[in-house]
Amino acid sequence: MSKPNFFEDMQSKINQAIENSPAKDIEKNVKAMLSSGFAKLDLVTREEFDVQAQVLATTRAKLELLESRITEIEAQLKRP
Repeated sequence: MSKPNFFEDMQSKINQAIENSPAKDIEKNVKAMLSSGFAKLDLVTREEFDVQAQVLATTRAKLELLESRITEIEAQLKRP
């Protein structure tokens, strides 16, 4: 079961429980509990992940360029 489906399923079950329950403030308490639990998991949003993946790709490309330039310079220095 994928994580998004798991969370959607959990939310659906919680909503069903709330609808069948006479205590309407349970929803607020459950949401607060889940928010607190998710905050402790140190999760990032998809947007944050995508931004960091792009930063990594850019950094990797720059590193590869610098490595090739260093190799060229080293080769030039070794020539008589």
